Amino acid sequence: MISYLKGKILLKKEKFIILDVNNVGYKVFLSKKSIMNLPEIGGEIKLFCFHDVKEIASDLYGFPNYEELEFFEILNDIRGIGPKAAIELSSLGPLDKIKERILNQDEKLFSSIPGIGSKKAMTIILELTGKIKNISREKASAGDEVEDTLLELGFSREKIKEVLREIPKDKNPQDRVKEALKLLGRA
Repeated sequence: MISYLKGKILLKKEKFIILDVNNVGYKVFLSKKSIMNLPEIGGEIKLFCFHDVKEIASDLYGFPNYEELEFFEILNDIRGIGPKAAIELSSLGPLDKIKERILNQDEKLFSSIPGIGSKKAMTIILELTGKIKNISREKASAGDEVEDTLLELGFSREKIKEVLREIPKDKNPQDRVKEALKLLGRA
């Protein structure tokens, strides 16, 4: 599976680009918003990709960051939403704002996407609400996992919280534990 590409833009169209990666051209579908934010032809870009392999086609969908790709994958799993609609939905704005509007059941969020009426919008919102809450719980438990590990090693909760404030939250739990141990060793 192709999950990341870095190369030069050879061609830009309304819904896709051709990306030259080591003299191989990849047709990558992007949202309209992503295409508008691309550099000119000849410019170099990096994309996280979703490789959609079907019996009659093999398509690549590109995203400027991994969060948009993750959101696309969640949307693409919803019955009645295909990859073409999912790519546009995943780029509606900053993900935090989209998630907030979904949790507030704002069906107007999807009004700009062709083929999605209010009934389908409510179905998407209902399915996404549960999935977004699960993702939030998983991220919260990852933070607790680091703290629990350090507590089991005998460190005080106050010291742990103090040290964890200094470590970026975007690191994986194992790296956070290692870095916390180094900092706790100095204290």
